[in-house]
Amino acid sequence: MLWLMTMGRRLNGVYVAFMIVAFMMGVAGAVQAPTLSLFLSREVGAQPFWIGLFYTVNAVAGILVSLWLAKRSDNQGDRRKLILFCCLMAVGNALLFAFNRHYLTLITCGVLLASLANTAMPQLFALAREYADSSAREVVMFSSVMRAQLSLAWVIGPPLAFMLALNYGFTAMFIIAAGLFVISLLMIAFWLPSVPRVAQPTVAVTEVSGWGDRNVRMLFIASTLMWTCNTMYIIDMPLWISQELGLPDKLAGILMGTAAGLEIPAMILAGYFVKHLGKRRMMVTAVAAGVVFYLGLIFFHSQTALLVLQLFNAIFIGIVAGIGMLWFQDLMPGRVGSATTLFTNSISTGVILAGVIQGALAQSFSHGAVYVGIAVISVVSLLLTSRVREA
Repeated sequence: MLWLMTMGRRLNGVYVAFMIVAFMMGVAGAVQAPTLSLFLSREVGAQPFWIGLFYTVNAVAGILVSLWLAKRSDNQGDRRKLILFCCLMAVGNALLFAFNRHYLTLITCGVLLASLANTAMPQLFALAREYADSSAREVVMFSSVMRAQLSLAWVIGPPLAFMLALNYGFTAMFIIAAGLFVISLLMIAFWLPSVPRVAQPTVAVTEVSGWGDRNVRMLFIASTLMWTCNTMYIIDMPLWISQELGLPDKLAGILMGTAAGLEIPAMILAGYFVKHLGKRRMMVTAVAAGVVFYLGLIFFHSQTALLVLQLFNAIFIGIVAGIGMLWFQDLMPGRVGSATTLFTNSISTGVILAGVIQGALAQSFSHGAVYVGIAVISVVSLLLTSRVREA
């Protein structure tokens, strides 16, 4: 947490509060997400196709709900109250998964609660961007350091999740996740500010058409494919390691935690170098690292090799997660909430494709075939990213 202390000296207490809240919410999410495929497979008894379908349905609902909430948040209401509501839904979702093992209940009620809960994080970043703009602070570096808190959360979350699930059971794991969301909710209520809305000039809103802009569309498609690759890996990797490679279950958590730890310096360095290299060049470099990572997964299967490959995974996700969101915001001036949510929905759309593709490949062929598909998709994403202009 050394960078957090440094930022605390340079910035005011509200900035530090944003980072702590992002970290706590990130830990709560990182305790649940990495083990979801194992939970559905072992506790619920779902086959690979139905596991993939669960991710897909969850993502579709998330897109619809977050788009509606994003539009509402950009036009009216207190964004902080919306974050509080979404955090409360996250508590309910964690408790539902703790005590329910019925697939239909989880894919209906659970998905509804999750779609509301998942809107909290993009809204938190939107609130942070508005606060940074209103206080005339450095947006890029602050956003990069704040995003690094999520990576730190993922250093802790996955190993903790697998430790809890394997040693104490999934019920205990989800109850702890619910408790973390309760703590996050209290911190949001008492620490984060309500930022008054600044009226945007009419020209800024009408001339920037968002989805009508070719570069926004292309960036959305490229980002969707990036997150398709990442999500297919997250869904399949715990199952692939235990069922085909015969490696320990806990290795999945170690790999995720290692990648998240390496993402932190990648994000911080990206925040510094983006001023000199530009967002486009940084993103192309990141996706190229992703291509190397996914090709490596096809050929190298030892524990040491998988750990070394996480360096490329960290460069890929570390830069894309931070700079990608800012690139959307720059391409859509005056619409911070919608731009942030469009980036988030590229993640959700990637999850939709990932659930379908991963489930079909694993069910019809093998887990190994999943990584060939991921490598092909990553190459297409690289080609599209290179065609988007610098904002």
